[in-house]
Amino acid sequence: MNCPICNSTNITVQAVNQAQLVNKHHSIIWWLCIGWWWIFIKWLIFTLPALLIKVFGKKKQKIKNTTKTVHVCQNCGHTW
Repeated sequence: MNCPICNSTNITVQAVNQAQLVNKHHSIIWWLCIGWWWIFIKWLIFTLPALLIKVFGKKKQKIKNTTKTVHVCQNCGHTW
């Protein structure tokens, strides 16, 4: 394997883990079966508690991990 910039063969290959926060959402089936009427009833009956939960509640998030292979040239420092 050669570096595309300097054509050196002094290259290391590294596996890099990338973590990203992603907001959880309900699926389309939830919205078709429950969500369209639950949101209306929740705001109609439970307005004040729903507002407090919306403002002070935790956000539903999950971590998405992806692994990526990175090549690093030891002579010029080019990464690809």
